[in-house]
Amino acid sequence: MADRGVDMSALPKEVRDHLAELDLELSEGDITQKGYEKKRTKLLAPFFIPPPAEPPPQNHLPPPAPASSSTPGHAPSSSGHAPPSSSSSRYRERRSRRPHRSGGTRDERYRSDIHTEAVQAALAKHKEEKMALPMPTKRRSTYVPSPVETRTPPDSSSGSDDDGSLRRRSSAGPPPAPPSGLLLPPAPPGAASPQSPDCWINRSVQGSSTSSSASSTLSHGEGRPLPQGLPPPAQAPPPQAQPQYKPQYQPQYLPQYQYQPQYQHQTNSHTQTTAPHPPSQAGVVADMLAQTRLGLQENNGPPPEGSGGAPPTLTRGPRVDLTKAVVRGMSRVQSRSSMMETADGVPVNSRVSTKIQQLLNTLKRPKRPELSEFFTDDSEEIVEVPLPDPNTPKPEGRQIIPVKGEPLGVVSNWPPALQAALARWGSTQAKSPALTALDITGKPLYTLTYGKLWSRSVKLAYTLLNKLGPKNEQILKPGDRVALVYPNSDPGMFWVAFYGCLLAEVIPVPIEVPLSRKDAGSSQVGFLLGSCGVGLALTSEICLKGLPKTPTGEILSFKGWPRLKWVVTDSKYLTKPSKDWTPHVPTANTEPAYIEYKASKEGTVMGVAVSKVAMLTHCQALTQACNYCEGETMVNVLDFKKDIGLWHGVLTAVMNRIHTISVPYAVMKACPLSWVQRVHVNKARVALVKCRDLHWAMMAHRDQKDTSLASLRMLIVADGANPWSVSSCDAFLNVFQPNGLKAEVICPCATSPEAMTVAIRRPGVPGTPLPARAILSMGGLSHGVIRVNTEDKNSALTVQDVGHVMPGALMCIVKADGPPLLCKTDEIGEIVINSRAGGTMYYGLPGVTKNTFEVIPVNSSGAPIGEIPFVRSGLLGFVGPGSLIFVVGKNEGLLNVSGRRHNADDLVATALAVEPVKTVYRGRISVFSVTVFYDERIVIVAEQRPDASEEDSFQWMSRVLQAIDSIHQVGLYCLALVPANTLPKTPLGGIHVSDAKQFFLEGNLHPCNILMCPHTCVTNLPKPRQKQPVGVGPASIMVGNLVAGKRIAQASGRDLGMIEDQDLIRKLCMWPTMMHLYLSEALQWRAQTDPDHVLYVLLNAKGVAVCTATCLQLHKRAEKIAAALMEKGSINTGDNVVLLYPPGIDLIASFYGCLYAGCVPVNVRPPHPQNLGATLPTVRMIIDVSKAACILTTQNLTRILRSKEASASVNIKTWPTIIDTDDLPRRRLPQIYKPPTAEMIAYLDFSVSTTGMLTGVKISHVAVSALCRSIKLQCELYSSRQIAICLDPYCGLGFVLWCLASVYSGHQSILIPPFELETCLSLWLSTLSQYRIRDTFCSYSVMELCTKGLGTQTELLKARGVNLSCVRSCVVVAEERPRLVLTHSFSKLFKDLGLSPRAVSTAFGSRVNLAVCMQGTTGPDPSTVYVDLKSLRHDRVRLVERGAPQSLPLMESGKILPGVRVIIVNPETRGPLGDSHLGEIWINSPHNASGYFTIYGEESLQADHFNTKLSFGDPTTLWARTGYLGFVKRTELLDAAGDRHDALFVVGSLDETLELRGLRYHPTDMETSVSRAHRSIAESAVFTWTNLLVVVAELGGSEQDALDLVPLITNVVLEEHHLIVGVVVIVDPGVIPINSRGEKQRMHLRDSFLADQLDPIYVAYNM
Repeated sequence: MADRGVDMSALPKEVRDHLAELDLELSEGDITQKGYEKKRTKLLAPFFIPPPAEPPPQNHLPPPAPASSSTPGHAPSSSGHAPPSSSSSRYRERRSRRPHRSGGTRDERYRSDIHTEAVQAALAKHKEEKMALPMPTKRRSTYVPSPVETRTPPDSSSGSDDDGSLRRRSSAGPPPAPPSGLLLPPAPPGAASPQSPDCWINRSVQGSSTSSSASSTLSHGEGRPLPQGLPPPAQAPPPQAQPQYKPQYQPQYLPQYQYQPQYQHQTNSHTQTTAPHPPSQAGVVADMLAQTRLGLQENNGPPPEGSGGAPPTLTRGPRVDLTKAVVRGMSRVQSRSSMMETADGVPVNSRVSTKIQQLLNTLKRPKRPELSEFFTDDSEEIVEVPLPDPNTPKPEGRQIIPVKGEPLGVVSNWPPALQAALARWGSTQAKSPALTALDITGKPLYTLTYGKLWSRSVKLAYTLLNKLGPKNEQILKPGDRVALVYPNSDPGMFWVAFYGCLLAEVIPVPIEVPLSRKDAGSSQVGFLLGSCGVGLALTSEICLKGLPKTPTGEILSFKGWPRLKWVVTDSKYLTKPSKDWTPHVPTANTEPAYIEYKASKEGTVMGVAVSKVAMLTHCQALTQACNYCEGETMVNVLDFKKDIGLWHGVLTAVMNRIHTISVPYAVMKACPLSWVQRVHVNKARVALVKCRDLHWAMMAHRDQKDTSLASLRMLIVADGANPWSVSSCDAFLNVFQPNGLKAEVICPCATSPEAMTVAIRRPGVPGTPLPARAILSMGGLSHGVIRVNTEDKNSALTVQDVGHVMPGALMCIVKADGPPLLCKTDEIGEIVINSRAGGTMYYGLPGVTKNTFEVIPVNSSGAPIGEIPFVRSGLLGFVGPGSLIFVVGKNEGLLNVSGRRHNADDLVATALAVEPVKTVYRGRISVFSVTVFYDERIVIVAEQRPDASEEDSFQWMSRVLQAIDSIHQVGLYCLALVPANTLPKTPLGGIHVSDAKQFFLEGNLHPCNILMCPHTCVTNLPKPRQKQPVGVGPASIMVGNLVAGKRIAQASGRDLGMIEDQDLIRKLCMWPTMMHLYLSEALQWRAQTDPDHVLYVLLNAKGVAVCTATCLQLHKRAEKIAAALMEKGSINTGDNVVLLYPPGIDLIASFYGCLYAGCVPVNVRPPHPQNLGATLPTVRMIIDVSKAACILTTQNLTRILRSKEASASVNIKTWPTIIDTDDLPRRRLPQIYKPPTAEMIAYLDFSVSTTGMLTGVKISHVAVSALCRSIKLQCELYSSRQIAICLDPYCGLGFVLWCLASVYSGHQSILIPPFELETCLSLWLSTLSQYRIRDTFCSYSVMELCTKGLGTQTELLKARGVNLSCVRSCVVVAEERPRLVLTHSFSKLFKDLGLSPRAVSTAFGSRVNLAVCMQGTTGPDPSTVYVDLKSLRHDRVRLVERGAPQSLPLMESGKILPGVRVIIVNPETRGPLGDSHLGEIWINSPHNASGYFTIYGEESLQADHFNTKLSFGDPTTLWARTGYLGFVKRTELLDAAGDRHDALFVVGSLDETLELRGLRYHPTDMETSVSRAHRSIAESAVFTWTNLLVVVAELGGSEQDALDLVPLITNVVLEEHHLIVGVVVIVDPGVIPINSRGEKQRMHLRDSFLADQLDPIYVAYNM
């Protein structure tokens, strides 16, 4: 450990406190062991005392911190858990196995009877058991889903369990050091050769387990041994096994907090400086710079999670004490500067330039942390790294010795170049057939002789060099690249073009014919043409006519392609060369001859350049290996543009004057037996095929006794390196042996575009025994070692050899990733080849070339084995007995999952063995991996047969899960079925895997069925957090304004009374000096002193003032209503009266009418006429709960309340007295009521919270007066002012601004009902411009409406004269965290209309206090901070830089109102917290509500919300609890009084937070991530069901996008929030309920989901 040489007692106080905080984080499970050690090492690095044997460095710079590693001798303590059962047991089988049917739907490339038996055996384990998977529900599905209640949701905590048999190692963190026994020295001369059969092939798997050393990283929830030599710190808990945490859903969460001091920037520095020493030599400065750089690198981790504060000591007993300490946080800046302080000690002498001195001075005190610091990968602090399994097989053989092929013989008549061979045969054997092409029926179409091939090639070469440009100017020069675009059905034209280019010495680049702009990988082909600098394309006349064209007839420019000139090469367009012109045929040299395209795993298409000498040598090597003779006949079924089809069928064939019969792909589709018939008819000696062709021929074979294959001496199987080719070869042999096919003629080979032919099985002599097969353990293969399978035949892989290395080549096996380290004899690695016959480079891509074409293998000590470069082939394999080569997979098909390697082809074969007859269309299955949450996850996508039923498809998917889990011991992440023929295709009909993966990640795959299984395969989630008990102890001592070393997190607005008095004198001298405590008195006074002053203007959708109210009019109307209440309602003083009005002036008049009559008004939103069923019950509920004696409403609403439609929802006979206030007679009120005391209730404020709870709070007269006064001061509201209000006036601050503030302050309010914006979107903005409004108030829903609806119409608005430069403050009224993205979007969009970006701000209120913050007109702009999301989940605040990963921007919620005091409190201990600490926001204010009138159904709950006290500090003040989490941060800004401004940041409501895995999540953060996942997600909401996370997403696009969203939503929540989504529900737009304030009603949504009332498009259960 880093603290070996550190005197802990001598450490500065800050560092010890840092260490204590780290220990607390470790004990709580907030950080992994590796992250803990890394941070601890970093903290102790500056104080590390080197061993006395070494002299201390002269410049006194602290050395770089040593790498953290665990102390030897400490084995990890075992956790007490038994390993869970295999994940496959979660999936139960519903039906017994179906009998096997053979048919054209199986892709027999992967068929293996052995493998099929293994799959069936694996599935038989699940045969009798019922399947526990809930089937996904799809709208309009024929399958009826079972009720929600009967489904058994899986335990979401299974995601954190680790399969005992599958100990996975994180791919993100560095692997543990290997045991010393693994790096063996080179074998002594007498040791057995690595190729001897007894070396490994017969060794059984039992003896293969090796002991592994103790891991360097300990598992995150288990007991952790303390490092030796270090006393246990006081704060560290005793090591103990922690129980598994299972989160449970609670409808009303009790707040759970940890008292945690936090990281923060401070201005003062606590650095340790050393006395400067003069340097002893000239090189000290250089040393210092080097060490400074090292120090910087060591310090480049993310900032510490908490860097200050005294953590509580954790004890077993009930009493919990806190250590007595005062802590000051030390930021990254100071820890860095303490290292740089010694720069002062360097004297500036002649050797030190001023530049270096400047550099040292800059390093000394950086102004702010470098951004790179925040962008380091913090995966090791998040990801749970399982301990390595001691039973993991490890390679035990000795280091491999390179394998040599036989020498390449020199034959006297071999040509000096391939063109020379063509010239020779063209002149001496002109009538000899070179190529026969077949038509669509399989009959010969034409035959090209060597004479014609030569003459046409010469013509083309002459035309290319001399006849293409205007006036016969030469536009092609030797060495230029030319694209060859010819269809698969026209080999003759291709041959002529290819050899014509060789003769003209231009470089041909054969590519596929582009058929449309949407071709799979089309843009990547453009990348190939661009990197090769291609400007000219050769094609045939027929092909040119078939290319897609623009309406004007020009050839379409394909996406990503360079501009091409198209040249037709048909004979009639070629010019005969003059007699004196002959093509130049030089001896083969190292210049490129042609470029072959190659697609990488990521889909990038690159060109492999093959030199002239490599092309010739490769032909010679193939001739020698395959024993080709002159005049033989060859049948070629493969693509002649690349790979084996080109090397054998075009190049080697010409060199040996072979007659090639080319069978196009189209013929194979129509007549699969055509190639067998061609072999029979032409007595062909050689055939070039793939396993696919063998399978198709078998399927079409019907006892054709007259077909003979006896002439074949070589059947070259191009994909014989595929591990599953062995079964195709065996099956083909069994079927065609009666037809004369001999076993020894089957020759599998291994090839790659870079190394060309790696190995090929030589044609055998009749009667010789065939090579043996290797039956390997799949478990061993996944760990990269070779073990003979002896135990479970289900998980065995049978592979055949691909023969020996090519003549003249040298081959090694090296590690597939990392440096090219030679493998051991029993280890799987990548085959690398040194040969003259191979590719030379990726053309135009020198950077990528070096890593592939210039590899020099190194031995175990790291020394190169020689100087000759090898080429990586991309093939994974090993060398077997007798130097036979075995290939087990390809690099591009490798899936690295949790430290184990799986082959995509193996998984395809397993999936195909699960009887896909009813489900999979033509065996089309694609397997790839996607990286999600620091590991690769396996995805299988298959095409579904059009006639497959949904239940059959789902059964097949669940069986594939079981089979892959049993055979490969790996969990699938996602299994998707797409409609037939929709997966992107390669030109010859295969699946374009990289495009399929791209479609999956972009959400363009459009599956028709999908099954996500993240719980089984995501095994690296951090362990659930275990919360520790928090108590109040001696450390919680108040020292002035300090708590545990920090300033108390409290803030307050201006003083209310004093400023008001000055205000009275200066501004409102006519207002009586005695303040009116009652609004009713204020209105009367205004009606007397300024009767004609207009207080309210109501606008309609056209912006026309439909109603105004002066002070006198409002007073008179209030009197009329009060008189009606007295007469018609028989109201007693103090009775509650419901006001049921649309937004308008009637509502205001009725409110004051109630005050005049001595009643308590209860404002209620009227029911929606078109949706009475949903809205009327809420109205009824509030009327019943408030025990209203009377309802005041309009004539229209009275009719609705008594209508027949209303009677369907509520009992209309039991309404209280309803008074229609539209046409009241003029009555003077005999006496206006005045309350005896200002503490009496003025009105009731009812609101439905986002958690679905109806809450009514009592607002007293004194609170109303104080609140209005506070708003008046903050916003500087006077009689001369105008404000515009676009808010719903039914509760909270919206009601206060609409009804109360104008009467109190005398300003004019222009009222804009929000529903009018649905008719005219620009109404609000036009009003602001027309009336030159300075201050306006709106809701988030109004702002969102304007942003979405008017964002594109700013130019139109400007043309209409809309100008927002007058707006000084635009305040969004809400009871939630500020929506930063929305406010920023609004500011940016309407900046062109003159809106100042400083104008937009937010207000914050809650049920206990309707207005806590509001920006107002003076004071600093709202500040924004960035907090770390991970810390927030642990109830801590850690401030980070903008752009840091996992950062969340938070905007200040406005300035705290005058008279309001805010304090941040730990809701568990009820003790005050320090600055920048997360806690509950408590309020002390004269306008706090008096209490709850009732909480419907929860009367006893939250009784102490209004008059609660701190547990220590200031135990006398009464506070109200808002129920919101937030923090206070003192900023650098100054307020109006010149003091530093304290900003309040609201994080979210406690009631809404989700507790999952012991962490606290805010739904809005997850919803932000989900909405970013795909363009079709219009809105989203999250909630929990049992212990599952449910995500509901509204689909804004077409229904075919619905299932695309499921994996994307799962990915983004896992990646950004480290949670597994349990259920994904896709619904129509508008299903997620949103209240008038624009807040989501998540609990209503949850209830609708559980009651099955959402009518979802799709419900996916992620199992």
